[in-house]
Amino acid sequence: MKRLKKILRRIGLSERGVAAVEFALITPILLTALLYGAEMAWYMMVQLRVSQVTLQVADNASRIGDTSSLTGRKIYEGDINDVMLGAQLDGGNTLNLLTNARVFVSSLQVDSANKQVIKWQRCKGLKNVASSYGVQGDIKASGIGPTGQEVTAPTGDAVIFVEVIYDYKPLISGALISNKTIKSTAAFNVR
Repeated sequence: MKRLKKILRRIGLSERGVAAVEFALITPILLTALLYGAEMAWYMMVQLRVSQVTLQVADNASRIGDTSSLTGRKIYEGDINDVMLGAQLDGGNTLNLLTNARVFVSSLQVDSANKQVIKWQRCKGLKNVASSYGVQGDIKASGIGPTGQEVTAPTGDAVIFVEVIYDYKPLISGALISNKTIKSTAAFNVR
């Protein structure tokens, strides 16, 4: 019995292996924090890329069309298809935009009754979702866009409004990010 007490006392006073035990206890916490940080960084990078693509599509779409001093701008389906192809290329393999998202390009104009109307709208992408801001032919009394940030078209001109709705693909685990749909909007006057 005395010998057993001596062995237990020696084990209790021993400091060998303390660092290994502490490391084993803290490793799951550190690993979780590291993985969560990596997932958040990836999410923010994807959100930034979607925003940049949205701005690029709106900018490119606002610049297309034939101009003449006798007639207004004419935009053809081929022009919109080129803009959409540019969006896919700009998103690259990272986003795979037209597979994981839906891109809406709308032209907001003032009609003959002096009302804001979505004159035309085109969309592309495999995501099955409707535009949050209306469809072709809708009259938009306060303009188009998120509440409190609506844009309106000036009389005799148009505004190109782009909405991208993207399904986020996690880097590590979908359990770390609650919002898996990224929405982005942008608008430019036709020029």
